[in-house]
Amino acid sequence: MSFVSSAEPRLVSRRPPPSQHPPRRGRRPRLGRAVPCKQAGPELVPKLLLCSSLRSILEGSSETSPPAARNPSVPSRLAPFPSMHRVGSAGNTAGSTRPRKEKRFTYVLNDADDKKHCAGINCLAYLNGSASGTSDYIFSGSRDGTLKRWELNDGDASFSATFESHVDWGLAAVLVGLRVFKLFFVAQVNDAIIVGQNLVSCSSDTTLKVWNCLSDGACTRTLRQHSDYVICLAAAEKNNNIVASAGLGGEVFIWDLDAALTPVAKSVDTKEDEVPNGNSGPALSTLCSVSSNIASSNGQSHAYSPITAKGHKDSVYALAMNDTGNLLVSGGTEKVVRVWDPRTGSKNMKLRGHTDNIRALLLDSTGRYCLSGSSDSMIRLWDLGQQRCIHSYAVHTDSIWALASTPSFGHVYSGGRDQSVYLTDLSTRESVLLCTNEHPILQLSLQDDTIWVATTDSSVYGWPAEGHTPQKVFQKGGSFLAGNLSFSRARASLEGSAPVPVYKEPSLVIPGVPAIIQHEIMNNRRHVLTKDTSGSVKLWEITQGAVIEDFGKVSFEDKKKELFEMVSIPAWFTMDARLGCLSVHLDTPQCFSAEIYAMDLNVAGAQEDVKINLAQETLRGLLVHWSKRKQKSSSHSLSNGDSSVGKDVPLKDSPHPRSDVDDGIENHATHVLPPFEFSTVSPPSIITEGSSGGPWRKRITDLDGTEADLPWWCVDCVLHSRYPKENTKCGFYLHPAEGSPAPNITQGKLSAPRILRIHKVANYVVEKLVLDRPLDGGSDSTFAMGLTSGQSPLSALDSSSRLGLKTWQKLKPSVEILCNNQASASVLSPEMSLATVRTYIWKKPEDLILHYRAVQSR
Repeated sequence: MSFVSSAEPRLVSRRPPPSQHPPRRGRRPRLGRAVPCKQAGPELVPKLLLCSSLRSILEGSSETSPPAARNPSVPSRLAPFPSMHRVGSAGNTAGSTRPRKEKRFTYVLNDADDKKHCAGINCLAYLNGSASGTSDYIFSGSRDGTLKRWELNDGDASFSATFESHVDWGLAAVLVGLRVFKLFFVAQVNDAIIVGQNLVSCSSDTTLKVWNCLSDGACTRTLRQHSDYVICLAAAEKNNNIVASAGLGGEVFIWDLDAALTPVAKSVDTKEDEVPNGNSGPALSTLCSVSSNIASSNGQSHAYSPITAKGHKDSVYALAMNDTGNLLVSGGTEKVVRVWDPRTGSKNMKLRGHTDNIRALLLDSTGRYCLSGSSDSMIRLWDLGQQRCIHSYAVHTDSIWALASTPSFGHVYSGGRDQSVYLTDLSTRESVLLCTNEHPILQLSLQDDTIWVATTDSSVYGWPAEGHTPQKVFQKGGSFLAGNLSFSRARASLEGSAPVPVYKEPSLVIPGVPAIIQHEIMNNRRHVLTKDTSGSVKLWEITQGAVIEDFGKVSFEDKKKELFEMVSIPAWFTMDARLGCLSVHLDTPQCFSAEIYAMDLNVAGAQEDVKINLAQETLRGLLVHWSKRKQKSSSHSLSNGDSSVGKDVPLKDSPHPRSDVDDGIENHATHVLPPFEFSTVSPPSIITEGSSGGPWRKRITDLDGTEADLPWWCVDCVLHSRYPKENTKCGFYLHPAEGSPAPNITQGKLSAPRILRIHKVANYVVEKLVLDRPLDGGSDSTFAMGLTSGQSPLSALDSSSRLGLKTWQKLKPSVEILCNNQASASVLSPEMSLATVRTYIWKKPEDLILHYRAVQSR
């Protein structure tokens, strides 16, 4: 094929307008200042751009050697900050004066239909099953961190498998004085390609993963070399072992999969085959990935290093390789197309012409012609033999993010920010608007007579296309000639001459579920109100991992006000929805600070004073499959004479004194009540830090009891009912109300559990004053139980229930409790807890002061 070269003047370089980047594939927000970790929460902060004052503090460090050499665990993208260190994991406190940072435990709540994506689709890959005698498949990679395989049959697509191994968070820290700054990165799947019978994916976790295409989701190897997000991949169609990868670090690597996947040694400690980088120490990006579907082959790869193509000074967003694998092109924020020899990593040429970031690249099978799409809204056709641009096509009115060509390379499909897909004849310059979507287009994949479209929506769309005879599309009318300058199409659009799409509706839709874009933790610390991209508002129960009510498309703010409860429960978890679904994070010891009465959860048969620790029962519910399988394995090992079983969580590992560890004796429902129950149909996934310092991800139903990387404090809580005690007491004073003839029954401060209800305080007053018959029917002396003035433990109030107190709600109170010593407006409801009174009524930092008086007869 040949193209007629048009006489086109070379574009003069000018300062481009602000780049219009897609909200996709590792695009990272620029920050003007560092955010303390307690404020940063789960926000995406992959590259830290510090303010000048903080930067000067860091650069003024006494560090004399290069940071990367001093601390090899710091990736190159963080090297300019000498004070940046890895957050220590459990047991890694030798020689450190800082408190140990315990492992975080995260669980991700999946939608009831977890066979669907819940976030935008970044990439598509098509597997033709004719060669292997199987069905055709389309693979989709999403911002939710998963890939899914869809089987194509008779114009329909059905779910086939989920590939889940890319993790979704990492930890690093910048230590400035006593303040710690956290960096989080999202492991959305950025690109995926088919290489023979392997699926290769790349992610924001800085890794490439190799999967068996036809497996149930088995990850066979993880490739690590990048120091930043991996954004794009390219492969040689006729050479099934060559893959190129590039990303935000400006790094381009060429991998030989045959060499990278060859194990040479055996190791019983390896959960997943990994290809480590060549650094002298463990990189921050090293992630111990243990997927729910990982095939553990107990093989450890040799120290394989890919070929490096050096030359990019900034981020790379696009790659393409010819069929034989002897030519590679790359482009990114430098606005130039670089041409490489992937066999050696050497540069062949550099092509200039675009005025903004290059977002998409294609090479023909021979490697002579190259197509590029850019944020300057232009498509350019390059003749690599002549080393120049021979055609420019102005068909879009906004940034171009995706390209797909016909097999003959005579026509190109393009899509981007303007939500439109155009088909362009590269020889005649004739273009036609194929279809429009409701969301920006991120990637295109042509399969026979269907063009698959990935957008920022969670669904995949299949539109009619004439893959082998594209001329038929132009015969339907509505075509126009592509201009040479980008502003010509923009001007035509503004003048109202926008073309009419050929197709109005897609021929096939693989539906996703709407992504959660807004959430609010309710005051009871168990319910979370969410809003998704469709506008639906739902109420989640995070201790069950399920939606308990769907309110439909209503006002989020109005529903939040309607569901407001005047209750005060400590914040025992943090949460984010950056993956399009809810991720709940537990950190010890603060996660164990929230208690609730079992009666408030409507637990059948529970006594009134039985308390439930929310974190403990949540962990028991999440790890119920793990604990059962572990105990079964332990019993089997004991029967075989293995005396070491059961010693995997020694108490000496605990950083808390024995007196500060709750052993589940006093008023706690340890193993008496069933744990919180999570769905096994769409089970949550757990994420925590592995032994090598990186996080791993696994579904709770796939835990087999052999996982050794669970946080020690989770294991201690689930297996031994031990967890750190948080201060759950509330100090307060109790005095007669103004004008009341009642005597003063205390001389000092009392203390009681924060969840203690006001009706028990009233009962205490009744017993002390003997104004009426004691509510529990006992004698006056029964309640004394050693209570004296001074620092009196009001925990004895709970004992009144154990002595046979009837259901308090059925009794008419003879004493009322007031706050702020005012009129009846401040009479406290018997259902209120001390914490609720302190938060919503008292509203002062000083110790709470309550007053009592007899109820006046009416």
